[in-house]
Amino acid sequence: METTSQRDERLWKIAKARASFRTSLLVYLVINAFLWALWFITQGPSHHGIPWPIWPSLGWALGLAFQYFYAWHHDPFGDAVREYEKLQAEKQRRGL
Repeated sequence: METTSQRDERLWKIAKARASFRTSLLVYLVINAFLWALWFITQGPSHHGIPWPIWPSLGWALGLAFQYFYAWHHDPFGDAVREYEKLQAEKQRRGL
C-alpha cells in the first residue's frame, strides 16, 4: 500500500509530465507556424513537390505523440505499485 508521500510524489511526476507536454505542444505549434510561414514566403504553393516543412513537422509530431501517451496514458509507477501490492498480498497469504 502506498503512503501519502509516495502517492503525492507519484501525482507530482504525472503532473510534471502533463505540464511538460503542454509546453512542448505550444513550442511545436509556434515553431511549425514559423517554418510553414517561411516556406510560404520563400517558395509558396507554386513550388511543386513535397514542402520541406512537412519533415520536421511529422518527426516532431511523432515525438509529441509519445510524450502525450506517457503523460496521459502511462502511469510511471502504476505497474510497479500493482506488482508490489500483489507481492504483499501473496506474502500475507503465505504467512511470511
